[in-house]
Amino acid sequence: MNRSATPAARLYPWQDRKGDFSPLKAIVFAGVFLPGLWLVARAMMGTLGPRQMIEINHQTGLWAVRFLLLTLAITPLRHVWRWPELVFVRRALGNAVFAYGLIHLVAYAGDLAWDVPKVISEIFARVYLTIGLMVLILLTPLAITSTNGMMKRMGGLNWRRLHHLIYPIILLAALHFFLQSKLGVTEPIVITAVAIWLLTWRLLAAWLGEARIATLPATLALGATMTVATAFGEALYYYLKIGVAFSRVLPTNFNPAAGIRPAWIIGGIALAVLAVAVFHRFLPAKKSARRSARQPGVAAKPEASSQPQGNAA
Repeated sequence: MNRSATPAARLYPWQDRKGDFSPLKAIVFAGVFLPGLWLVARAMMGTLGPRQMIEINHQTGLWAVRFLLLTLAITPLRHVWRWPELVFVRRALGNAVFAYGLIHLVAYAGDLAWDVPKVISEIFARVYLTIGLMVLILLTPLAITSTNGMMKRMGGLNWRRLHHLIYPIILLAALHFFLQSKLGVTEPIVITAVAIWLLTWRLLAAWLGEARIATLPATLALGATMTVATAFGEALYYYLKIGVAFSRVLPTNFNPAAGIRPAWIIGGIALAVLAVAVFHRFLPAKKSARRSARQPGVAAKPEASSQPQGNAA
């Protein structure tokens, strides 16, 4: 019997490459379903409002953008947090982006009573809808080629080139989300700021190297810069939109009575990223110190055994 002809065991989304249970993958896999399940629960309870389809359209679009940002954040976070296993949840997040984006379009058609000609005319009559359709079209080949089999057929280099579409996709998605927002602009500004932050990290990593841009000082500097840039970006938006002077908008970032500002959210994200990074750096050092205290004669062994992990990271 030819053992090499035996098919490999099927891996489920909650298993690692060895077939063992992965808590990280299981949590992410379950997590991407939660927004959809919550919408189903709301529909059963009758709390979606008078226009159920448009509420589903709004919520799925919002989660598609959020999962898209998380997908793009995997590479920076795995370097800043020194957590290489994060790369294994990127596929689940990316497929969730496509799934929620597709439901987003279907729900829009449902709100128009499934009148396909009207749906098409509306999409091409409104710029933000045209941009949204472009995002879904660009996401389609990424979803189709997300499997290991497609990666092998295409070859690693061609596959990576195709998946560079994620960069224009995130810019178009942020623009679509910004243009369609009719009430508050806090979340659109935050999403746009995070998208620019992640793309800036990629550019700096390509220029300076991932190891240098993933250090704690570099992370702090970039986070602080994006926080200040967000404050000025919000002021610029209100100046261009309704002519409000910079001197009236910028001070609101120092006035708690003015409500939560976009810059506060970006600053909070930066602090959270730094906190996890410090924890991940401190925890291995603390474990190593305890190990050394227990076995002072073999203090060099943990360093030697941890070297491959450093190379892998």
